[in-house]
Amino acid sequence: MFEIPWLMKQYPEQFRSKPLLLVHGFTAGNKTALEIEATKYSNIKFCQKLQARLEMIYGTHHTKMMILLYEEGMRVVIHTSNLVERDWYQKTQGMWISPLFPKLKKEENKSNFSRGDSPTNFKKDLLDYIGSYKAYQLKDWQQNIADHDMSSAKVVIIGSSPGRHMAENKHKFGHMRLHVLNSFMDHQKTFLKSWPVIGQYSSIGSLGATKDAWLATEFLSHTVEGSSCVPLASINLKLKIFPTKDNVRCSLEGYPAGASIPYSINVAKKQTYLTSYFHHWISKGRGRSRAMPHIKSYCRPSPSSQEVAWFLVTSANLSKAAWGALEKKGSQLMIRSYELGVLFLPKFFGSKKTIPVSSDINDTDKLLLPYDLPLKPYQKEGKSVLMRF
Repeated sequence: MFEIPWLMKQYPEQFRSKPLLLVHGFTAGNKTALEIEATKYSNIKFCQKLQARLEMIYGTHHTKMMILLYEEGMRVVIHTSNLVERDWYQKTQGMWISPLFPKLKKEENKSNFSRGDSPTNFKKDLLDYIGSYKAYQLKDWQQNIADHDMSSAKVVIIGSSPGRHMAENKHKFGHMRLHVLNSFMDHQKTFLKSWPVIGQYSSIGSLGATKDAWLATEFLSHTVEGSSCVPLASINLKLKIFPTKDNVRCSLEGYPAGASIPYSINVAKKQTYLTSYFHHWISKGRGRSRAMPHIKSYCRPSPSSQEVAWFLVTSANLSKAAWGALEKKGSQLMIRSYELGVLFLPKFFGSKKTIPVSSDINDTDKLLLPYDLPLKPYQKEGKSVLMRF
């Protein structure tokens, strides 16, 4: 989502006439309203839904990313906030800001797009993701990315792109992309057996009548490293940090905060097993307990809560639309929405096994989690935020 007048005010006045391309998935009245907002700004152009191939029913363009081009280089920002004022005020969001990527020398970027890539394949994966749009408006940006040295990137791109992905493309997007955990963390299979998997989202889709329909089988199998060696039933699932009704009522925004935490009551009635996985949103260490989460994050922390095997911040909520569902006996992955996130792995942050973490904002030498550990499960009186739509 965009609020163009608000967005333009965030730029220093002398830069408000710089070229700006907005990629969106709006249709009909929402698309028209966005274009009307932009009429005052001749420097704004759009990459619209039709060019973005948003062809899957119920799909959305949910990615939140900025690519910023400077005279001295390029910066990539992957985040969870819509470009509307309310998302940047009194909510908890996540943001990864890249180093400043310098431009490659001319002799280094003539024909090989892989020049200047990082050990995490950040550049290649970003180009693959943007290439999946098949949009002519993005061609110049693809070239701009190719022209820059991104070897300093330490994170792994995890994206989703609408379509039915087969053969080698099946592993490029969605939950199948999380196979990267196996390739980078094979040595961790043994000691991770007792480590839980935590997910924290702001929305939940239709996941099936039982946990084995998709959640604890198809999805979990790709978030658990070495799942072929670790029985899925032995994994301590803490699959949901989701604000209670009281969390929302007492939040900085009050009940209006619930609009950004949608969970259909009709869907909830069909998957009541999820309730046993729900935990409170508590973020005292960062002073954000009353700032309702729009961030989406996944991790696998140690029982001591002092370290994680990996951490992912992303636009993807807990849904098949975002992560994909296997079809035709697993031969293809069907994804409905565009999503994007970055995965933190120990190997690329100076550690062989784990990443030290903390929820205390004063621990600047550790990866800061958005919530407090250990988690607090819902009590009998706890109720999640449900909406009728």
